[in-house]
Amino acid sequence: MALYGGVGASALPSELIVHIFSFLSARDKLRASAVCSRWRECLFYPALWPELKLRLGRSTGGAGSSSDETPKLEFLMRKFGSFVRELQLEFAPVEGYPVRWRDSLNNYLEQVLCVLRSLKNNRNLQKLSLYGDTCILQEEGILDGTHLTQVDQGGKKIKEIKQLFEETLASSRQLKWLSSAFMLGMVTPNSLSTMSNLSANSLEHLSLLDNQAPPLIPSIELGRLLNLHSLALDFCDFTSEMCQVLSNSDHMPLHRLSLVLHGTVLHNKPLDITPGEVDWQALVRHSANLRVYIMALDVHSQDLLSVLKPSLPLERIHFDSYSTCASEAALDLISRQYCKTLSHFILVRDLMERDDTGFPDLSDNRNEDPLVLLAWRCTHLSLLIIHGYTVWAHNLIAISRLRGSNLKVLAVSEESIDFDQDQLLFQDEDPIHNLIEEVSLGLGRPWNPMMDTNIVLSEPTQHFFREMQRFSEGI
Repeated sequence: MALYGGVGASALPSELIVHIFSFLSARDKLRASAVCSRWRECLFYPALWPELKLRLGRSTGGAGSSSDETPKLEFLMRKFGSFVRELQLEFAPVEGYPVRWRDSLNNYLEQVLCVLRSLKNNRNLQKLSLYGDTCILQEEGILDGTHLTQVDQGGKKIKEIKQLFEETLASSRQLKWLSSAFMLGMVTPNSLSTMSNLSANSLEHLSLLDNQAPPLIPSIELGRLLNLHSLALDFCDFTSEMCQVLSNSDHMPLHRLSLVLHGTVLHNKPLDITPGEVDWQALVRHSANLRVYIMALDVHSQDLLSVLKPSLPLERIHFDSYSTCASEAALDLISRQYCKTLSHFILVRDLMERDDTGFPDLSDNRNEDPLVLLAWRCTHLSLLIIHGYTVWAHNLIAISRLRGSNLKVLAVSEESIDFDQDQLLFQDEDPIHNLIEEVSLGLGRPWNPMMDTNIVLSEPTQHFFREMQRFSEGI
């Protein structure tokens, strides 16, 4: 392209080319890099790549391989790893258990090594968010360390991953966000102790999640993080001592706390060390604006009731189960104790096949439906999602009228909705059509039953990770 006086665009100063590139999307930047070597050099100026967000893997139908993305990842990390300020990566190995899980897990280890080798000397890093979606590598349960030893004999790769992660924390100088969720073999209880004092003082968000590991956040290390605003961890690892540390006057008030309670690990991680009512009272006195998000995954109601203390400022709760059922007692306690704080309520039960008895009915043998009572008592309720439990049509209409337009999201799967046969005798029109009209009228906007249940039946740990990020970023 010729400019005035016959001078080409390639003759422009590098600073001007970089400034022009700053207005392009990431995809267009990469396309522009193919024009000439000069543009390619300008493309990789640090100012153009302050953040990098990638999702690796998970092809479907047996097509493709996560190993196909490794060279691309190596290229990007070689170019950006030493200076990128914000890095968000989701590792999603290719499905294929039991035939291909070894290859997938080996690719996962190689990709994690690639990332950490490039980051270990990055002193500009401000946000590091890593999620390992490795649960899909086996049909039942959760992938654990025994699978790693079969792929990484002698543990050389895992040892190097742990060392590189600690070197990354040690070299960081201005880290504000650190999140590692279900990254097999990367984080240990000693990892936080290697973080530089500068990053410990600047850190505002911390989430270390791995329900197969021992507690990853020692109380003594939490005491170093004086400016922490948001925290996410396994509920079983959130101890009374940690609650007391966060309540100290030298700590900044905590604004967001995200807790995942996994029923399958309760036999290894008892709940008797979690905060009591007095601990929560002290924490709330120090952090008046604190709000809590809880995901209860296959948790028996008695276990959940034991940790839901009255002073816990619960804003969001997500029940997700395969084998257990939420109880009327749990819903009643939640609607009574958290009527002034609860805004998000998700109730999901994922059954492979619906049996002849239908979905569980929480309103059995009750004068009032517990979901209706929840909508009536919780005046700030703005999101209600239900699948896998019976919701009677007349109760759904009542919920829409109680909360009206303030209920921003009302998602109920069509197969969860049932109709009172006695009431149908007095209706001339189609009951589904009548339900849609009545609920739409109550909400003050068009409404339809949820047809695509994949929206709510995503991998629970992935849902928790993404919801936790939105919850924490929304301070």
